[in-house]
Amino acid sequence: MNLDIVKTMFTDTLLAWLHHLCLLGMAACLAAQAASLGGPWGQARLRRLARIDAGYGLLAMGILAVGAARVAFGAKPAAFYLDNPVFWAKIAVFLLVGALSAGPTRAFMRWRRQARQQPDYQPPAAELATVRRLVRWQAAGWVALPGLAAAMARGIGS
Repeated sequence: MNLDIVKTMFTDTLLAWLHHLCLLGMAACLAAQAASLGGPWGQARLRRLARIDAGYGLLAMGILAVGAARVAFGAKPAAFYLDNPVFWAKIAVFLLVGALSAGPTRAFMRWRRQARQQPDYQPPAAELATVRRLVRWQAAGWVALPGLAAAMARGIGS
């Protein structure tokens, strides 16, 4: 086997693996976020939500960086991705999920600030309901992403 082909296959496999790890990590963060939105509130819960949210954001940046590397350095040519409408649908869903995540992030930051000034702070019920709804909508987007990825990998849209 040609050494260049082996290098490309190794690189492609490594990038796919990293891409999947970021995806799974983000899904885990979203599930942890959803689970942390119930129960008694306090500084510890708000710190945990902030850490989970930061991890979610870092993994989102990682998945974008690894995805870009897959387009540039993967075994399939860039045109396989860039000319495929399913790829762009996947990107659109990812960006929509990212936009939906801004609301909870802002709420977590605001809640932590208020809890530092008021130790017995409880997030307002209406805000909490909005954040829970946004987390559920993000989860719905996450359900769509693997389906779009599987369709794209099988050449649908090419």
